[in-house]
Amino acid sequence: MRIFYSNSDVTGSPLLLPLVLIPGCAENITAPLLDSLQFTFPANRLGNDAAFNTINPDILNQKLTQFTMEFYICQWITGFLTDQQQQGLAQLEILCKQLYETTDTTVRHQAEKALVEFTNSPDCLSKCQLLLERGSSSYSQLLAATCLSKLVSRTSNPLPLEQRIDIRNYVLNYLATRPKLAAFVTQALIQLYARITKLGWFDCQKDDYVFRNVIADVTRFLQDSVEHCIIGVTILSQLTNEINQADTTHPLTKHRKIASSFRDSSLFDIFTLSCNLLKQASGKNLNLNDESQHGLLMQLLKLSYNCLNFDFIGTSTDESSDDLCTVQIPTSWRSAFLDSSTLQLFFNLYHSLPPSLSPLVLSCLVQIASVRRSLFNNAERAKFLSHLVDGVKRILANPQCLPDPNNYHEFCRLLARLKSNYQLGELVKVENYPEVIRLIANFTVTSLQHWEFAPNSVHYLLSLWQRLAASVPYVKATEPHLLETYTPEVTKAYITSRLESVHVILRDGLEDPLDDAGLVQQQLDQLSTIGRCEYEKTCALLVQLFDQAAQTYQELLQSTNSSAADVTVQEGRLTWLVYIIGAVIGGRVSFASTDEQDAMDGELVCRVLQLMNLTDSRLAQAGNERLELAMLSFFEQFRKIYIGDQVQKSSKLYRRLSEVLGLNDETMVLSVFIGKIITNLKYWGQCEPITSKTLQLLNDLSLGYPY
Repeated sequence: MRIFYSNSDVTGSPLLLPLVLIPGCAENITAPLLDSLQFTFPANRLGNDAAFNTINPDILNQKLTQFTMEFYICQWITGFLTDQQQQGLAQLEILCKQLYETTDTTVRHQAEKALVEFTNSPDCLSKCQLLLERGSSSYSQLLAATCLSKLVSRTSNPLPLEQRIDIRNYVLNYLATRPKLAAFVTQALIQLYARITKLGWFDCQKDDYVFRNVIADVTRFLQDSVEHCIIGVTILSQLTNEINQADTTHPLTKHRKIASSFRDSSLFDIFTLSCNLLKQASGKNLNLNDESQHGLLMQLLKLSYNCLNFDFIGTSTDESSDDLCTVQIPTSWRSAFLDSSTLQLFFNLYHSLPPSLSPLVLSCLVQIASVRRSLFNNAERAKFLSHLVDGVKRILANPQCLPDPNNYHEFCRLLARLKSNYQLGELVKVENYPEVIRLIANFTVTSLQHWEFAPNSVHYLLSLWQRLAASVPYVKATEPHLLETYTPEVTKAYITSRLESVHVILRDGLEDPLDDAGLVQQQLDQLSTIGRCEYEKTCALLVQLFDQAAQTYQELLQSTNSSAADVTVQEGRLTWLVYIIGAVIGGRVSFASTDEQDAMDGELVCRVLQLMNLTDSRLAQAGNERLELAMLSFFEQFRKIYIGDQVQKSSKLYRRLSEVLGLNDETMVLSVFIGKIITNLKYWGQCEPITSKTLQLLNDLSLGYPY
């Protein structure tokens, strides 16, 4: 691939070209001076091979860079391929077409095998450039870019530095002169550039880190057409993402050294450039129906997000726990976040952009809201939080875009970050806190009522309220937190919406959330803390709803005219209530409990045990698997809280159990546990989920009592 030539003025020295580009050519030729060249070259650098012209005289009066020189020479050389070479390229293009388009698996397998042999061939490098220059299909260009990426990534027999520099320059020139390539070809070439740059980050040539001038590399793209700007921004975005991801084929220590160097030398400049370009774009009357302008804004937002999502300290946080994530922004970035215009920029963009773009804006805001606390002093943090809460209030006051599922999901994540990164004592001091907490509560209640809409996003809302409720005992601020008003509303919305969903799911044949045990348990864990805040209201609601459902269930069982569907609905409602009662009893560990609250637990426990007696009496005729699993979940929570050496035997819970059910002490309650275990093994032996959880309960009980 390397084309050797003199770096001196092209009008003053000849060029020596070893034709390593063309397989089969081993002879060197000496080109005459450019001012007397008699060969022709394509006039149209965008690939119009049919149009030939004499070399532009203007070129004779300027010093050509290696970048431009290689492009012209390669186009000239590829115009003189032998018939055998032309046939070889044509065969490669056929194989590419077969690989990506054919529906015949045999043909695809044969093409894949042949192309694997091609990528491992000694002349792969030279043929890749010929494919890029002479290939007539996008698939052949994709193959060339993919093969080059593999060649520059290999750890054994790596390409020389000069060759990698030439490939990097060639790719940039290729992208600059062909801005309308197929999207997947452009992406593959940008990926190639990013890979070369990352792996060569510490390579020097004459005391110059030749792969680090990334902003200079894309400057000419940003100063050209919209299509060129998109390419330039995508290059920076892909490079940031590439450096942020560890490569399993290279040592992790090398990855961290490269990432740290890139973070310290280039990342903030890239982020600043991205924000400045977004500010320029937001100040213009953009036509977002124009595909190119829409694409440019999308790439700018992706670039901003990749900068903010960078693994600044090498912790590689688990995305499954992203609600706990803190963005470890370097201290050198302070100016960007002390200036409220950066935060305001993204809130303004959210309100001005369509739903196809605004989720990306919210993703950036989620990262900004998660900036580490230690970046600010107390006064600066309070000011930053105030601006953040004002932006959230503005979104809640104008929720037109929130029905979009992507916007809704990202906004729920943003709300969760408010509490994961800031203390309740700080939030209550924000000027608009009373209005904002009211709006958040209304938004949460509405979201819970529409249980079928974006169920995965509910996790973030419940996480917010769980953390708020758990913080109540520790708030020392004099300002009211108002959670005693709003947490009961959230609890009620969750409980009633789940009960109301049972009929709709059965009627419309929808997927039942109860079948997703992991999701149910996650939500119940969150609700357990929320429900224990203002527990009197929670308990009263559960008693009321349980009594209504249990009475209706008994009446249906006793009636000869009741339908199986009606019985199933009531069993579904009771299943949710048993799960929730078990959860709120388990939530006792989150708060300092009182005797009165233990008595409330007793009221709930009595009702569940009475229901168990009813359902067990019917197992010979019929049973409900989901309801039995809910019972086992309840027993597990009850065991954790009220059975063991640490439990006060004078607890008012046991007093209530004695009054209603005659269970005077822990030993008698244990007999109920053992009776339920035996009953389950007798009637549910063929049901693996129930049997497994029943045996797990027995195991947990035995571990607590090692006689």
